[in-house]
Amino acid sequence: MRTIDVTQGVRVTGTRTTASLLSQVLWITAAGFVTTAAGAYVAPALLGGIGFGFLFLCTMALIFGVNLAARRSPNLALVLFYVFTFLMGVEVGPIIKMYLHIPGGVHIVFEAAGTTALGMAIMATVAQVANFDYQRVGRTAMWCLIGLCLIGVLGMFVHIVSPGLYAWASLAIFSVLLLVDFMRLRDGAMGLAPVQMALSIYLDALNIFMALLQIFGNNNSRSRD
Repeated sequence: MRTIDVTQGVRVTGTRTTASLLSQVLWITAAGFVTTAAGAYVAPALLGGIGFGFLFLCTMALIFGVNLAARRSPNLALVLFYVFTFLMGVEVGPIIKMYLHIPGGVHIVFEAAGTTALGMAIMATVAQVANFDYQRVGRTAMWCLIGLCLIGVLGMFVHIVSPGLYAWASLAIFSVLLLVDFMRLRDGAMGLAPVQMALSIYLDALNIFMALLQIFGNNNSRSRD
């Protein structure tokens, strides 16, 4: 069986090939989250400014490395991806441990993880039937993300938006980006290697998880007041 997508130009893709690509990307992504869990487990309870800055630079370099090696050496790109996901676990580990040590924190963490997984399943399903110019939507979402990052940086010095509102905005933007990534994957990944698609979907899902932690944590605090 073959499908023709006319919304993004004439492009013919085999459904079996698409299903195989989707399966490969999701397995890579799932394994990435396992290594993230391992990184979070061994992470210290608190990261100093220097430690966090060093991790941030390392993860940025690894993102560049994954994309650079994806075509030339897929195996190297896969190794770099798993190193990246492990370091991301170390980076977010102190935040997760903070939630685990507050009343109701274990429920918050598992609820955020479960909701993220459910959201990924829903977006993957919606992507199979959605029909709109996802490239334009993706560009708009990226501009919104850049604006949100600028607000976050400014928020370090001047109070602009509440953490709760920031979390909701982050959730909305990354949910859109996740849907766009699944639609791009549906159309054959637009020339990207599986590990590159896994990296993009992983980052979407991780940021959704972190936003949900903030949202559920705020709800838990209000319910206990």
